[in-house]
Order: sequence, then C-alpha cells, then structure tokens
Amino acid sequence: MTRPTHPAMTRSPHPATSRSPLSSHPAPPCSSHPALPCSSHPALPCVSAAGARPRRGGTARAAAVAAAGALLLTACGSGADSGASAAGPDGTFKAATCPAQPTTTWPEPAPRGGGSHPVRTAMGEVAVPDTPRRVVVLDTAELDSTLTLGVTPVGATHSDVDSGFLDYLPRHRLAGIKDVGKIGAPNLEAIAALKPDLILTSKVRDGQRYAELKKIAPTVMTETTGYPWKQNFAVHAAALNKIPEAKRVVAAYRSHAERVTQALGGPAKARALRANVVRFVEGADTRVYGCRSYIGTVLDDIGTGPTTVVDGAQNGLMVEVGPEQITKADANAVFYSTYGSPEKSKEAQITTGPLWKNLRAVKDGRSIRVDDQLWIQGIGYTAADKILDEIQQRLAKK
Repeated sequence: MTRPTHPAMTRSPHPATSRSPLSSHPAPPCSSHPALPCSSHPALPCVSAAGARPRRGGTARAAAVAAAGALLLTACGSGADSGASAAGPDGTFKAATCPAQPTTTWPEPAPRGGGSHPVRTAMGEVAVPDTPRRVVVLDTAELDSTLTLGVTPVGATHSDVDSGFLDYLPRHRLAGIKDVGKIGAPNLEAIAALKPDLILTSKVRDGQRYAELKKIAPTVMTETTGYPWKQNFAVHAAALNKIPEAKRVVAAYRSHAERVTQALGGPAKARALRANVVRFVEGADTRVYGCRSYIGTVLDDIGTGPTTVVDGAQNGLMVEVGPEQITKADANAVFYSTYGSPEKSKEAQITTGPLWKNLRAVKDGRSIRVDDQLWIQGIGYTAADKILDEIQQRLAKK
C-alpha cells in the first residue's frame, strides 16, 4: 500500500504533516482519514492535563479528569515502559466519559419536479436540482452516502488504496464512476468534463476550492467530515432530494444496532463491555479512537465504547500512544487496523511483543484485526452496517 497522503479533513480531518501522513479531519472536529488536519487519523497533537476540559460533577470528576490528563501525558511522551494492565483492581475497565451524540435534524423533502430546491450548507444556502442526475463526490463519506441512497455518482475522488475506491463498497456499484483525482486535490478539469449538476464535499476538504467548484455545478459542502457523519448524511440526502429514503436507512440502522446489542447479551452487558479501536499508522504513533470519532459513534450505538484512555482526547477524536504504552489501550475487546505497511506502522513489532501478548483482550481471544478502509476510512451507513455485522460475528456468544 502506498504511503498515506490524504489531504486535510475534519470529521476527522487529516492534514498532512511531517509527523503523520494520516489524519482524520482538520482541526475543528477531527477526522478519520489520513491526511487531514486534526482528525481521526494520523496526526493529532497529544493532549496534556492542562488541555483537558473541566467536566461537571464535583471534585471526584475533576480528579478523574486530572488522572486522565496525566495518563495522556505519559502516553504522549517517551517515558518509562508501562507494562501494567489498564484494568482496575477488580479486573474491569472503566468507560470513557462520552457525551451524548447530537440529534440529527432533517429538512422537509422537496418536490421532485424539474425545478430546484434550497439546501443549507457550510457555505450558505445553495439551490440544487430537484432531481440531480450527474453527481460528483469528493470524499469517502459522500461516496458512501450516495451509494447508500441508490445514487451512482458520475465521478468521485480516489482514496489512498490500490483499488482507488474503498474495498468495502460493492464493486458493481463502482463500475463506470470516473476517477476525478485524489481526495483533497481533485482535478477540476476532469470534474467539469463530466458536466455535473451537483457536487458533494466538505469545507474541510475543499473549502479553498469552493469558488471554482460552484462555477462548475451547485456545490453542497458540510462543515467537516467524520464525527457529524449522521448530520452530514442528512445534508447529502437533502441535496439528492432523498429525505424519505434516508430516514428509512437510519431507522433500519437503529434496528440493526439494537439487534447487535441483544446479541451481546442486552444493554447492561453491552455497557459493561469496553471496546477500544486501535490504529497502527505509518509515520505516526499508534492511535486509540475516542468518543467523537466515526467508529466511536458506531460503538456507542450498540452501548459499548472506549475506556478512559481516551478521556481528554483533543476534540474527542483520539489519543496517540507509543509502543511502550500499548497496555493503555487494553479493554475487554480490542479491534485494531493498520494504515500503511504493518512493518512501518509498527503493527508487526507491537503485536508480536510481550506487552501486546499480555493484554487482557489478547488473552481472552478478543483482539481482532479489522479492515482499516471499512472501520476508519469509510464513514457512512453502508460502512456502519457492515461494522455492526462484524462486531456481532466476532463478539457475540464469546
């Protein structure tokens, strides 16, 4: 696989930095792709105790936050080896302090005639065709959204993967989609040649190109990518005039999540199950994803989620740990993926070492290697449904 070079995004923007080729979003909210400014990807600065936000709840809560900050300081530094288990004295793992996910708001469906309807975007209100027929998408979330809603774009930017488009997407649905350049660096001439009537992207990815893009076709930009993926999906649905279809997708996903929760033993057992998502990144330290990452929200939807290692994570996205602090990522279950080569990302080194082998998740047979494209890079309801299937298959009845 080629070295990560994604442009910057927010959901988890990924700005490309010398330290980490991947990011998941730019800095406001961060993202899950590689090269994005502050994000769910590679390069995110470590958070110090001083940078941790105060939480309500009195001195006990404040002490917990301070402890989390101290933990992150250790993880960010090159301090002494920490082989101690992250489990408490009773052998359990404490849940991270995760905020409730924001409620998705939906505009009213527009008529499906030959006219146009307004869509609220990060760049203001934009008039788009009632029935767009030639859609170009400039990121992975937008590609997931369009395919989920039954729309095949005429053009899309490619990801840093051998196949160009992410492998979890159905091959037959991708046939005929024109490659219009790399995410974060689209070829404007190639886009214009397709004569699109709608372009979907985000401000964090392509805000600097908005003036040029809107000359080609009405351009709908969400603010970021990643964490607000459910609201972004609603914006994509509004632009495509597929609100009723989108609401059915969301309802089906919620039912799916409830079935997985029951398969894990019900809400109480799901809440007691702590699951961390670890990403080995070529050119960066190892990441543990937080509450406001894409994958963090999917885990939250079934009642589980990360341990306190991610408390204090910048923008709630992730923390980074060095090879000697990998025990901080321990949990009842650890899902791990790799961006880049297993050797250069340190996956091979860490997962064959004694600290990894002593993780409770490893000893219990619950360290599970997953597809980075699906779990981290995809971002959308099609990806989320596939992730839920995998969680149920790997964790239920174990």
